[in-house]
Amino acid sequence: MSNQAIPQIAARPKTGYRWVVITIVFFVCLVNLADRTNIGVALPFISKEFGLTHLEAGAMAGTFFLGYAISQIPAGFWCGKYGTRGIVTFAILGFSLCTYLIGTAASAFGIKAFRFGLGVTEGPIPVGCTSTINNWFPAKEKATATGIYIAATMCAPILVPPLCVWIAMEYGWRWIFLTFAIPGIFMAIIWHLFVKSKPEDSKYVSPSELAYIRASEGATVDDMPKHSAPPPLSRWFKVKNITLIESNAKIFTSWNIWGNCLAYFMMVSVLYGLLTWIPTYLVNEKGFSFMKMGMVAASPWIGGLIGCIFGGWLSDKIRQRKPMMMLTALSTAIMMMVMINIPDNMPLVVLSLFLVGFMINVGWPSFTAYPMGLTTRSTYPIAISLVNSGGNLGGFFAPIIAGFLLDKFDSFTNVFIYFGIAALLGFLIILTLDEPEA
Repeated sequence: MSNQAIPQIAARPKTGYRWVVITIVFFVCLVNLADRTNIGVALPFISKEFGLTHLEAGAMAGTFFLGYAISQIPAGFWCGKYGTRGIVTFAILGFSLCTYLIGTAASAFGIKAFRFGLGVTEGPIPVGCTSTINNWFPAKEKATATGIYIAATMCAPILVPPLCVWIAMEYGWRWIFLTFAIPGIFMAIIWHLFVKSKPEDSKYVSPSELAYIRASEGATVDDMPKHSAPPPLSRWFKVKNITLIESNAKIFTSWNIWGNCLAYFMMVSVLYGLLTWIPTYLVNEKGFSFMKMGMVAASPWIGGLIGCIFGGWLSDKIRQRKPMMMLTALSTAIMMMVMINIPDNMPLVVLSLFLVGFMINVGWPSFTAYPMGLTTRSTYPIAISLVNSGGNLGGFFAPIIAGFLLDKFDSFTNVFIYFGIAALLGFLIILTLDEPEA
């Protein structure tokens, strides 16, 4: 393919079906996160019914992430070998069933067991969705598409708290899970019908769109336009011309992948620690009613929705991932210190939570997009499964550690200090990573 042919083909795709695909990805992830995060609102009701301590409640919420982490790497191998279509379809049906079963549990142990099952069945979703993005989008659109995917994870916590509070107050906490199990059935059908593992397999993709998606892969190194970062950014963020990782074995020996995983662990600790405990914080620490809590608890995720879309766009604009990751880690650490000193004033609480959500998520898409610049399409599923597996262990430990701190000190001050230290450690780890040349 000539140097002249590449931009001509890439500039005029006759279809834009990849944007239909990312829309379906968005709604799959929205349902996925709703089924995962509804426990935060239900937890005060469950704790009261079963007489749980904060530590026990945190363990109940965190058990999900143990199952989630366990299934990530197998899901990466399966997606790499068999494609994403069937695996994601069965995963959606699986987590919908587990959500329903949580609503039928007769004991705290039963809820933990079904939460573990929920984690196992949700495990293939991020690997499948991000692998789909990697397969369906050209390099210059991947962080934007990832930002849309991450935005779904923010929409769920916006919609979930007020809806869950209303259901729990009207019908009891069990109906939260019985109701939330239904949308997944429809999304499984839609995914299976309309999302192929690769654009080459879809009848809705024109040859020009396929050429647009694959243009950068089909060009030689000499043919490709150079998009290296401006010299100051190159020096500051260790921009390098990195050889892509072409074997799965080398994934496990790459510090860039492991460093991304560890940094992600720290940031997931903060994100899912907050998802679990913000409703309790608002009720117990700030004295909000359950109905008011349902509205205010959405504010960090409104900020997160704006942050992840803006952050994904900006990451593609500057053609770098590392600066956005550094920004989100450092600013999150600062915001945790702000949280400690918020007065009992509702507008200030809402504003602070909004800023927390924005800062955490402005760099969130970059953690997922970063391995795309290090790997090939065939090795990316293993890379992202490793990052997700290790990273999401933070979601297992954080609610438990936060629950222990609450039982011991009966205050959220030490919880926010713990989250701030985790974010700061994430920042220091990110400093050591190489930035692949765009």
